[in-house]
Amino acid sequence: MTDTPRAQPGARPRAHDQIPEIALDWHRDGRGAALATVVETWGSAPRPVGSQLAISGQSDIMGSVSGGCVEGAVVVEALEALEDGIPRLLTFGVSDDQAFAVGLACGGTIRVLVQPVGGTLTEVMLARVAEARAARRPIAMIVDLESWETRVTEGPGDPLQAAIAARYRSDKSGVEEDGRHFIGIQNPPLRLVVVGAAHIAQPLVAMARLAGYDPFLVDPREAFGAAARFPGETISNDWPDAALAAHGLDARTAVVTLSHDPKIDDPAIIAALNSDAFYLGCLGSSRTHAKRLDRLAAAGLGAGQIARIHAPVGLDIGAKSPAEIAVAILAQITAVLRKG
Repeated sequence: MTDTPRAQPGARPRAHDQIPEIALDWHRDGRGAALATVVETWGSAPRPVGSQLAISGQSDIMGSVSGGCVEGAVVVEALEALEDGIPRLLTFGVSDDQAFAVGLACGGTIRVLVQPVGGTLTEVMLARVAEARAARRPIAMIVDLESWETRVTEGPGDPLQAAIAARYRSDKSGVEEDGRHFIGIQNPPLRLVVVGAAHIAQPLVAMARLAGYDPFLVDPREAFGAAARFPGETISNDWPDAALAAHGLDARTAVVTLSHDPKIDDPAIIAALNSDAFYLGCLGSSRTHAKRLDRLAAAGLGAGQIARIHAPVGLDIGAKSPAEIAVAILAQITAVLRKG
């Protein structure tokens, strides 16, 4: 069966992941916009480097640079920057008491870059960022913290090409060793493809979304891959090889197979092994996996490719219930993403 993937009624917006796009929209609407970015942190800062906050000329905000501790002061500075067109580099000490007041364990020190859109940060630059993100291409924004000169680049040919490539891989923005250039990484959003709408898939897609992934569920069995079982999720009832080819698998995508049916799982596994997907996990016992390995070898997959499979899927934490197994799977995906 061929079926166009569909977002079910009630799909959740992902605006919190689209701060540059929001700033661009506000600027184009004539409301004015500034972009605030965490460029450095010391201690247990509430938000990591690269976190962003968009501020409109009417004091609308989207995103966060501190979890609530200093946003008010950043908004004031952003409105002033919109008036005079001059970027600012702000330093804030977030005390433990302030952090605790907004539900955080402890504070730290952060530096926040505030750039009005239309000055050294141009509409064209933000449009390039939005275009690259929409096409799932990584892109970087580089700011000279002394001259405020700003450029956006995808890396090749840039004087900081090697540093940009390293930051793409680690998914970490930051100030270079020269103390002058900030490289803000805009990697494509994380995605999780779940093949087989089994009972484990229900808590897994919910947990994955909370962890910042955009889930995509594939199951040709319409009774399993049904909106009633997965409200608000994007579901394809196509066969996995066709569904994954249309969806695309890249280095920011994890794939998990859960159907227990080789006719459904194997095409997805082969597609994932022939892609840049950073993680592939497959449900099943060691005995089931041994049979899977025989099938994959017979299909022409090499030993190096097959070794990428995490099976039985998930960290060995003694998980029993579907929710516990989902926790184990998501923990293993996180470990592979962050530790390699």
